[in-house]
Amino acid sequence: MTKPPQILILYAHPTPHHSRANRRMADAAAKVPNVQVHDLYELYPDFHIPVRREQALVAQADLIVFQHPIQWYSMPALLKQWVDSVFTPGWAYGPGGDALHGKDFWLVATTGGSARSYQTEGHNLLPFSAFLPPYQQTAQLCGMRWLPPHLLFGAHQVNQKTLAAHIEGYRKRLANYPDWPELLASTTPTAPASSASVTDQPADLPG
Repeated sequence: MTKPPQILILYAHPTPHHSRANRRMADAAAKVPNVQVHDLYELYPDFHIPVRREQALVAQADLIVFQHPIQWYSMPALLKQWVDSVFTPGWAYGPGGDALHGKDFWLVATTGGSARSYQTEGHNLLPFSAFLPPYQQTAQLCGMRWLPPHLLFGAHQVNQKTLAAHIEGYRKRLANYPDWPELLASTTPTAPASSASVTDQPADLPG
């Protein structure tokens, strides 16, 4: 009998009780079979990360998800500390570092700014794709396959209908993994996302 795919969500939200979208997304994800939501701020509030235990957890996963709000155009501090501690040379990359080879990597993030703010004429002056290279290069260096991110722009402003659709879209994607069109069609393990495929989001997400 074929083993069902295992999904590990590294959930990092510094203030989850003030979260409008991420908390509900994590709760929906936790109800999907074979999904483990690993709440980093709940588990490691002192930033002390048990590296071997975390590596063993990651090694069992087929899909690794980074779920978090974008903070200063990047990931929250504890998730960065987690990457620095867990993705070690000789394990995640470099000579002998093949523990992550062939796994899928998916960024699931929310932004405070609207989609319009992530344009050359917007407040942030650049498209959101300009802030993705550190994530993409992490996947590439570790031999993981980069998947188009699932993004919710303007998480504090979107209406309840749009938010509910986004959460349901997330749940469905997790439930259907690995039967995703881009995975079935892909033959390149770490192909970077183009600006046209930077996000996987509901069609009714406001621009």
